[in-house]
Amino acid sequence: MKHEEQKTMTLAELKQLLTNHQEHHFRLRLPDSSDVPVSFHITEVGRVDKTFLDCGGTRREKTTCQLQVWVGKDYAHRIETQKMAGILKKGSELLTDETVPVEIEYEDKVISQYTIEGHEVSDDVVTLQLAHKHTECLAPELCGLEMPDLGLPAIDVKSSNCCGPSGCC
Repeated sequence: MKHEEQKTMTLAELKQLLTNHQEHHFRLRLPDSSDVPVSFHITEVGRVDKTFLDCGGTRREKTTCQLQVWVGKDYAHRIETQKMAGILKKGSELLTDETVPVEIEYEDKVISQYTIEGHEVSDDVVTLQLAHKHTECLAPELCGLEMPDLGLPAIDVKSSNCCGPSGCC
């Protein structure tokens, strides 16, 4: 089975989308095609720096912009594109690199994180299409798997294997 790298929206692309469609409503669509209730709030704009070892022992780093979405009991609440742009502007001191991917954290029975795989613009609404995040082996050559390079920067390439003689956990 061949996997394709999932393209996700960057912070710069999201800001440009909001700028290009001022005065629009702002909505989020989940992977199952249902919408996040329109009364959602953005409760956090975060910079998430992750440093980790892959299953082959290579140290890697990844940075994302994470937007936490919360639905309260104030059902009349609405976020418009200008308001969303203002929220992102407040977070700009944390997010100086606008090439980072944007992820949405949302709780619907469990807390889930989603990537933004696309968007739809109508006469008065900008809707972000969310996609499930997936796990993948980052050292497929050590595990005997055929998978594409995910483009994650390796920091300490000469690390020893952490997971035994085969190198795969």
